[in-house]
Amino acid sequence: MAAIQISNVVKNYKTLRALSGVSLTIEEGEFFGLLGPNGAGKTTLISIIAGLNRADSGSVSIHGHDVVTDYRAARQKLGVVPQELVFDPFFTVRETLRMQSGYFGLKKNDAWIDEVMHHLDLTGKADANMRSLSGGMKRRVLVAQALVHKPPVIVLDEPTAGVDVELRQTLWKFVARLNREGHTVVLTTHYLEEAQALCTRVAMLKAGLVVALDSTAALIKRISGSQLVVQLSSGRLPHSLVSLVSHPEELISGSKYTLRVGEYADVEPILAQLRLAGVVIDDMQLQQADLEDVFLQIMDGEK
Repeated sequence: MAAIQISNVVKNYKTLRALSGVSLTIEEGEFFGLLGPNGAGKTTLISIIAGLNRADSGSVSIHGHDVVTDYRAARQKLGVVPQELVFDPFFTVRETLRMQSGYFGLKKNDAWIDEVMHHLDLTGKADANMRSLSGGMKRRVLVAQALVHKPPVIVLDEPTAGVDVELRQTLWKFVARLNREGHTVVLTTHYLEEAQALCTRVAMLKAGLVVALDSTAALIKRISGSQLVVQLSSGRLPHSLVSLVSHPEELISGSKYTLRVGEYADVEPILAQLRLAGVVIDDMQLQQADLEDVFLQIMDGEK
C-alpha cells in the first residue's frame, strides 16, 4: 500500500489553475522531495494532502484512507510542518505539545514528548511561553507538533526556511532517523542541496504539472551529466563545441566556458578539438552535476 496516493488532482482559484491533473505515488518508507519554483503548486498540493483544502477533482489517500471521505483516519496517519509560524501565544512549549497529543486522543504521551523535545533541542525551553521564543525555536515546536502523535507519514513544507545552520543539522539528523525507522518523509525545500542529500526520489512541479519524476541519482545522471569548466588564456571556443555550452552568456563574455559532458570519456575529444583550434587552456575543472543543475535545466525548458 502506498503511503500517499495522489490521482489526477486538479485545483483552480478562480481563473488561476494551481494544479493541472497531478498524479503521484509515494511509497511507504520513502524520503521524497517535492520541488518547484514559487507558484508551482507545492503548497496547494500539501494543503490538499493535509485536508486543509479540497481538490476540484481527483483524489488523495494516505495509507489507503481518502483525505475527504475518511479524513479522521487519514489525518491520524499524517504529520505536517507548515511554512507559516502558527502558534498559540498563551501556552508553554510542553503545554502546546500536550494539547496536540490530546487532539489525537493520546493521554499519556509525556515520554515521547520529552524525547521529541530532546532531539529538537527544546528541553531547555519546555516551560517557556511560546510568544517568548525566537523564530527558529518556534519552528522547532512546529516540527515537534507534527511528530507528537508518531505519524507514519511526515510532510515538511520548507521546514528550514530562514533558520540557522544548527537547527537544520538538528532537524535533519532526527528526521533521517525517523525515516530509517520506517516513517515516510515528504519534503519541499528551496535548498536543493538538502533535497539532493536527503531525498531518494524527487518530483518537480512547474505551473501545476509534474515535469520530472525519478530517483535523485537518475535525474542527475540522465539530465545533466558532468560539466567541464575551461578557462582559456588565448583563442576562442571552436564552433564545434558551442552546442555543449551550458550558459549561453559565456559565448558573449569570452574566456571561461562550462561544457556539458555525459561521461568522463567525453573529455578527451573535447580537449582534442581545443588543441586543434589552437587555443591555450589556462585552467580546467571537471565538476559533477548536481540537483540544482537539473532543476534549472527543467525549469528553463532545456530538457
